[in-house]
Amino acid sequence: MHNLFRALLSKNFRLFFIGQGISLIGTWMQQTAMSWLVYRLTKSSLLLGTTAFFGQIPNLFISPFIGVFLDRFNKHKILITTQSLALLQALILSILTLTNKIEVWHIVLLSLFLGIINSIDAPSRQSFVVEMVDRKEDLGNAIALNSFLFNSARLIGPTISGITVALIGEGMCFLINAISYLAVIFALFLMKLKPRKFESSSNNLFNDFKEGINYSFNFIVIRYVLIFIAISSIVSSFYNVLMPIFASNIYHGGPQTLGFLMSAVGSGAIIGAIYLAGRKSVIGIENIIVYSLGSAGIGLILFSLSKNLIFAIFILIIVGTSFMLNSVCSNTLVQTVIDDHIRGRVMSLYVMFFMGSMPIGSFIGGFLGNIIGPTYTVFLGGVICILSSFIYFSRLNLLKEKIYFIYRQKGII
Repeated sequence: MHNLFRALLSKNFRLFFIGQGISLIGTWMQQTAMSWLVYRLTKSSLLLGTTAFFGQIPNLFISPFIGVFLDRFNKHKILITTQSLALLQALILSILTLTNKIEVWHIVLLSLFLGIINSIDAPSRQSFVVEMVDRKEDLGNAIALNSFLFNSARLIGPTISGITVALIGEGMCFLINAISYLAVIFALFLMKLKPRKFESSSNNLFNDFKEGINYSFNFIVIRYVLIFIAISSIVSSFYNVLMPIFASNIYHGGPQTLGFLMSAVGSGAIIGAIYLAGRKSVIGIENIIVYSLGSAGIGLILFSLSKNLIFAIFILIIVGTSFMLNSVCSNTLVQTVIDDHIRGRVMSLYVMFFMGSMPIGSFIGGFLGNIIGPTYTVFLGGVICILSSFIYFSRLNLLKEKIYFIYRQKGII
């Protein structure tokens, strides 16, 4: 048990863990309620995909450039600013909904605004983790615990959201989310961080950006992780964006059913995160990336074919576990092998490929759901995952040579 939560021995990470835990429950409440609100207003899978697209597309265009500033400026202050702006977005959304003035274009515009905030916040949080833990060997544990936290909220938030929407409407979910941001902002203010020097290899922002691109794509391990985490994100967005349709049309339920389905994914992700948090070493995570892609593909195919809610929930637990193992192992591998001076830029590219691919997947998923139906769309996603697993496996030995060479240099083995 001590090994499982060892990163919490670092006070700053412990503060962040508690504050972020409260805030993320509100975040998932809002995300679930928003998708249900859009579908209730429009009955359109295309608009579900479009709304998700605008909420996520800034990660594709803004995140890679943020890394240049993260390697030069204080990430702690950046996070306080982004969390405060996210609070404002949730507050505006709640007021419009509670006063019955909400329209679809409001939701799209506010989703875009939040997407811009998140495109700055996500790479800041990813690269800030190493500053919150006192011992570098706890970095992998901290990343896994962050994912555990994210997906615990993913389990709790949608369930609460489904009940709240059914009883008093979507607006209260948005208001609760706004209030929950105060917890993480307060935690950030309580942190005591060691002074750090922010240096760059040049005085030219473009040259710094170019250095990050060249470093990432000339490094075969990072290049492969970026490519396949993008594929994973696109495919996982297929079933995520179409979930309200599965809940309503296939399982003949309401917001509570949507909450159960989303919570099943979160339950699986928690299982994956707990497993990874309990691992004592990063050795072997490159194998997990391969196998988790394959199991995610099998799970998506089975989910697409299922007509039984209980069986679907069981399969989504497997899907959630698989995608969690894939994303956390990819994140940990990148953070372990990269150099500190370029961490912000590399992690910004990681966020671009990981989160920036989601709007593409959401849009494609919504479009295909409208053309060939949700069942065939999710089935196709499963096939893509399995094929990706085979391709990754074919290059695994080459990747291992590079990975273990770096591990020996860093004294990990």
